[in-house]
Formats: sequence, C-alpha cells, structure tokens
Amino acid sequence: MGREFVDLFDHWADSYDQAVTGKDLEYQEVFLNYEHILNEVADIVNGNVVEFGTGTGNLTQRLLEKGCSVVGVEPSAAMRKIASNKMPHLTLLDGDFLNFQLIGPIDAFVSSYAFHHLEDSEKANAITKYSALLSTGGKVVFADTVFGSEDEKQTFIKEAKNKHFLSLAQDLETEYYTTIPILESMFQSNGFSVRFKQLNRFVWLMEAEKL
Repeated sequence: MGREFVDLFDHWADSYDQAVTGKDLEYQEVFLNYEHILNEVADIVNGNVVEFGTGTGNLTQRLLEKGCSVVGVEPSAAMRKIASNKMPHLTLLDGDFLNFQLIGPIDAFVSSYAFHHLEDSEKANAITKYSALLSTGGKVVFADTVFGSEDEKQTFIKEAKNKHFLSLAQDLETEYYTTIPILESMFQSNGFSVRFKQLNRFVWLMEAEKL
C-alpha cells in the first residue's frame, strides 16, 4: 500500500521542493511543467477534497488558494512536518490511498506523483473504495507517471539506462508504474467515466467522474 516507500519519503522530504524545480538532471523531464501540472489538478476540483500523498504541500496550497476545503493524507512523518509548517491550519492525517480517516462528505480525491506507489491490485481496490464514497459527479483527479503500454515503459527504462540515469531507471523498474489501458479499465468497471491528458513525457492527468 505504498508504506514500503515511507523511509524513502522521509529521506527525500528536506530536498523534495528543490528536486521538483528541475535541478536534478535525471528527473528533469519527470518534473517538467511541475507548476502547470499542479494547477491542472487544482483547476478541475471544487468543494471538499481529500489529497493523498500530500508531501510538502505544493498541490495543497493551490487547492486552498482556490477555496477548496482540504484534508491531507500523508504516510511520511517528515513530509507531514514540512507541510504543517507551511500550512499550520491544514487538517493533515497519517494515512495512505487505502487507509484514511473520512471527515464529512467528499467531492473529490486528488493526488500528484504518488499513485504509482500502489501495485495494480491495490490501485483497483482503491478505485473501488473511492467509487463507494463518491456521489454522482464526484471526481478522482490524479497526476502521475503512466505509460501507454508495457512496451513503452520498457523503452523509457532502456532510454534512462542509455543516458546513465541509473536512479531513474531503478525507480521505473521497482515502483509500480502502470499503463493507461489498465487504469481506464479499473475506473470504467467502477462506474466512472475517465479521460487522460498528457502533461509531459512522463506525467498524465487522470480525470475520473462518478456516473
């Protein structure tokens, strides 16, 4: 359920905000248009929002500026500390995509750069859970690295290795990056309409609406 990556999150917390600016050459393309990606997520949700993988709170800040009521869910204590320092009044809970405390009705679930921490079977369970919690018109809006096919994923891994981007290659091989057809099937089988929009070479916006 992504909890196996908590130590990584704790270690990354202090340097995360610097990493997303593109200073890390290996991950430059992954975080290309980072500010725009966060705005794309925030622009299509309203009301009561649960954000998974709050991290240091970069997406959270945009949601709050828009007027959303936000509950943040983050498994890393180090990440929660940084986000709390930025936004002292934020409701921020220890949890993950599958295990979280529900506070009142929810209009949308959102996340950025985090859903790949779940295996595909766990992704499917999470989407089923969100479907049961959302009313008609409720949304799941995630931005994350996704591939058009497994062959495309392997091409990206090979490319990273050829560039000697060994950390990126290991990341792509060991975390649970999935494909658009798999996600599309998961959402549709749980009563969502879903569309995908590519935001850079790696990251896609997934906007699923409960029918």
